[in-house]
Amino acid sequence: MNSTNERESFSERLQQALKNAHYSPDSPTRLAREFNIRFEGRPITVHAARKWLVGEAIPTQEKLRMIAQWLGVPADWLRFGGAEAPGAQAEGSGAARFESADVKLIADLQRLDEHHRQLAREFIRMLVRMNHPAPSK
Repeated sequence: MNSTNERESFSERLQQALKNAHYSPDSPTRLAREFNIRFEGRPITVHAARKWLVGEAIPTQEKLRMIAQWLGVPADWLRFGGAEAPGAQAEGSGAARFESADVKLIADLQRLDEHHRQLAREFIRMLVRMNHPAPSK
């Protein structure tokens, strides 16, 4: 497969994965924003996101892995295609999709020291127990 076909095929898989994750495959601005929220490295431009969507470029491996994780697809499928479609994970499979605010919260938690992360975990567990009490026996 030549490089033009590889880029176009990648673009089709990216668009499919975006649709399956309920994101618009037509918005490079949204793709760049959602990507940059999740990526620890240097942010991408809207122009770079547009190039991915129209098949003019393929992201670096590091960026591709992050996109695959975000969209819940195998990184090798996203890059090269193959038998496993991104919809292979069933709805109730436990593979969570996070909203932007959730991703930001997780990133903030990771920036805390271990003591404060533990406090945050205990607080979240307490809130969950309060909102979802265990059934009585």
